[in-house]
Amino acid sequence: MSHCVRIIGIDPGLRRTGWGVIESEGSALRFIASGTVSSTDKADLAARLMQLFRGLDDILAAHKPDEAAVEATFVNKDAKATLKLGQARGIAMVVPALAGLEVAEYAPNQVKKTVIGAGHGDKGQIRMMVKVLMPKAVFDTDDAADALAIAICHAHQRGALGRLMRQG
Repeated sequence: MSHCVRIIGIDPGLRRTGWGVIESEGSALRFIASGTVSSTDKADLAARLMQLFRGLDDILAAHKPDEAAVEATFVNKDAKATLKLGQARGIAMVVPALAGLEVAEYAPNQVKKTVIGAGHGDKGQIRMMVKVLMPKAVFDTDDAADALAIAICHAHQRGALGRLMRQG
């Protein structure tokens, strides 16, 4: 017997943080909402982080998820950009934690493997598979599509964990 769980997936970024809310009941997935929280490029770092914080806080208040999933930071060649992404990711993790949610983390390759079947894929493949898995899904940016993919990954992973616990 399964129950409905509302999941928010968050794809952190300093310029744009994507978010997607789905409901998972057994193996069924249902699209609820998605979008992007943006920060002002010309603002200082503290102001930009505050914009992300407030935007995500408003989304959690509006959609009342039960669980949260955030994409883990990958290391890139630009150390300064990686640091800024890490700070945005901190906001993406602390907002749901302050709301009392457990926050799961998934590596980008794990999200891609779960959603498109391979650990490497492009944005177009993610958008296409999100639409295949949830035909009613709408998203305004690749960041929002990625956030929905993160939520889908979490729904599948939590389902697999539940099956393992029942078997054990």
